[in-house]
Amino acid sequence: MARKKTLEKIDIKNIDSFKYEKELRKNGIKLIAGVDEVGRGPLVGPVVTACVILPEEFNLEGLTDSKKLSEKKRNFFYDEIKRQAISIGIGIVSNEEIDKINIYEATKVAMKQAISNCDVKPEHVLIDAMKLDLDIPSTSIIKGDLLSISISAASVIAKVTRDRMMYELDEKYPMYNFKGNKGYPTKEHLEAIKKYGIIPEHRKSYGPVKEYLERKEQLTLDL
Repeated sequence: MARKKTLEKIDIKNIDSFKYEKELRKNGIKLIAGVDEVGRGPLVGPVVTACVILPEEFNLEGLTDSKKLSEKKRNFFYDEIKRQAISIGIGIVSNEEIDKINIYEATKVAMKQAISNCDVKPEHVLIDAMKLDLDIPSTSIIKGDLLSISISAASVIAKVTRDRMMYELDEKYPMYNFKGNKGYPTKEHLEAIKKYGIIPEHRKSYGPVKEYLERKEQLTLDL
């Protein structure tokens, strides 16, 4: 409910997605990075983050939060961002690590990876919602994937990168339809877990997977 209210307060038509970048550039800061994540909610696979540094003259009409774009547009924007960006870094934290340290901490680790994996060090980092302990000045922006062009670009890079990983997993395990559900807990995915069990890429600390394992263990004990 709170998220919906936040969205209602944002007049999407009148968003200046270059606002944060322009303010920083007025202060002489040129290398501005946007950081975002994809994959906190799925039951399977890694959390993926991206750090993108765009040039001042960057302009890609229609670029916004990757979740609001069609797959066709995301793929087009992905190629354009890769072509125009000054630097791009990717961070990936596996499902095993997520199970060890929890998804919140894993997301922070992946974001720091993405920043360090850029071949150009940013002077300032704009981050979607999360707060990171960095040696670089940073700004955490609620709904940053809508409000900052740099974060929007990072959201597209992260989303397409993770989706392509899920397509590869779908070829290996077609019965789960990861191509369609991207690992999220859809009814179809949950039914597939009941029917086929889990795979090594499932997050064992996540509710439905954890419940499956507990039921399986109980059945073993009852035998």
